[in-house]
Amino acid sequence: MRKLSRRKFIGSSSALAAAGLGLPGQSVLAQPQADLRGAAPDYVVINARVFTSDPENPSAEAFAVKGDRFLAVGSSADIRALAGSSTEIVDAEGMFVTPGFIDAHSHPSGAGVNELVQVNADLRSASDIAAALQERAGSTPAGQWIQAFKYDDTKLSEGRPLNRDDIDALVPDHPVVVRHRGGHTSVYNSMALGLAGVTSETQDPPGGRFYRDENGRLTGLVAGGARAVFSELIPSDSTREQRRDGVVLISELMTQAGLTSVHQTGGYRDDMIAYQDAREAGGMRFRMYLFPRGRLFDDLVNAGVRTGMGDEVFRIGAVKFTADGSASERTMRMSEPYEGRPDDYGLLYMTEEEIFQSVENAHRNDFQVAIHANGDVTIKMVLDAYERAQTLWPRADTRHRIEHCSLVNPELLSRIRDLGVIPAPFYTYVHYHGNKWVDYGEERMRWMFAHKSFLDYGIPVAPASDYTPGPYEPLMAIQSMVTRKDFDGRVWGPNQRISIEDALKICTINGAYASFEEGIKGSITTGKLADFVILADAPQDVDPDQIKHIEIVRTVVGGKTMYGA
Repeated sequence: MRKLSRRKFIGSSSALAAAGLGLPGQSVLAQPQADLRGAAPDYVVINARVFTSDPENPSAEAFAVKGDRFLAVGSSADIRALAGSSTEIVDAEGMFVTPGFIDAHSHPSGAGVNELVQVNADLRSASDIAAALQERAGSTPAGQWIQAFKYDDTKLSEGRPLNRDDIDALVPDHPVVVRHRGGHTSVYNSMALGLAGVTSETQDPPGGRFYRDENGRLTGLVAGGARAVFSELIPSDSTREQRRDGVVLISELMTQAGLTSVHQTGGYRDDMIAYQDAREAGGMRFRMYLFPRGRLFDDLVNAGVRTGMGDEVFRIGAVKFTADGSASERTMRMSEPYEGRPDDYGLLYMTEEEIFQSVENAHRNDFQVAIHANGDVTIKMVLDAYERAQTLWPRADTRHRIEHCSLVNPELLSRIRDLGVIPAPFYTYVHYHGNKWVDYGEERMRWMFAHKSFLDYGIPVAPASDYTPGPYEPLMAIQSMVTRKDFDGRVWGPNQRISIEDALKICTINGAYASFEEGIKGSITTGKLADFVILADAPQDVDPDQIKHIEIVRTVVGGKTMYGA
């Protein structure tokens, strides 16, 4: 038996270390699980502070791993006694261990390839963004599109949003699109507007808007469905190899943050191919629950596929629809107008009948349904559709979802609970996007990202970053849900604060429940997949405002280390 101290463990290549990164291929997973009864573990972790997320055994000191499963969980003495001659003993010396973190709403494949091929506009001034676009233009033939992502209008030093003039001044000879990290608005320069035939006289389409200044001149900001006029003009800016490499990159970054499973909420054919290619190349480090949409959903239905098909690494998830605007971009559809904007109630992208038809088609074809609905108006429409579908075609345990579910009230909460619907509100937004909440007001923020209310109503609220719109780091999420403080320390909706323990459960077992996988992961439980994270410090032991800075020591997926500090 080889024993590792905490110091040696942190820097070691022990039994926890992957023999080559990446999760196993499908042929390996297809093999029947070995009978672990009486088997000696590959390694044991003792003297740890284990938060299990298992209500039957909420805490422990140690656990044993055999292959990709937890073999046993219990006291250090009991677990150590299981060790055989080849078992490695890891002394955690009091480090904190939690089940692997799950992000139940994210967009990793697109984010990964964007990091490789687009201009990163996560900068702090409009002039810096324009300069970055100019630099890319220098190596791009005139007339070809330049694309940027992860722009945030509220984080610019000029105190105003980016506009077409900022871009035109430095990049006049290329059409340019700068996408907001919220995903529902973009800024275009004059050449791009001209190519699309958009002028000051162009009418706003249903569910979209061309923004104008006080003189009626286009600012370059375009929201929602109005962006459709640009879609056929903008070419795909990535190859199959780049999309594969994007998955490899983003899975590396996310496992560094402690994520072991991710739900991609909205995927197409190219995304499915990218995940398969990354897995085949040995570069996929997290488990994936992919939400098909559009033509991919239609093709899967026609092929007889439904939610849940796949394996423990890659599984088909819910079908995704988008019914309204964005919380961070202040376009979500509400029953009352935005602060200081008496005529602006936000945008609807789907009519009531379109929601009904979409839900009923997916429901009848045995798919879990997930609808992006931020505002209270939209949430009610979605609940109406779920209730109607279940009345007409009853199904057991559908676990239909409302993605974001940002603004609720007691009536909506009761209906969500009674219908068995899973809300997936933003978990890092209060902290990261706090400078935007003045547009909603303090009273409305008492009912936004309402994690405490969901728990009080007995609703299994899911963890959701919506990356790239919001940061994906689970420790930032825990800090945000616990403190409700933004970057400047301002508190938004203190009534929605939750405990660290509840935040950990949301980020683990609740995430597994949202994909029907609570029986195989989400807690440190004997027989479940050995997905876990080792933290240098317990969140309960640090200043709540410093939780996001806790060191991720190791991220383990299926018993293998995917990240080790």
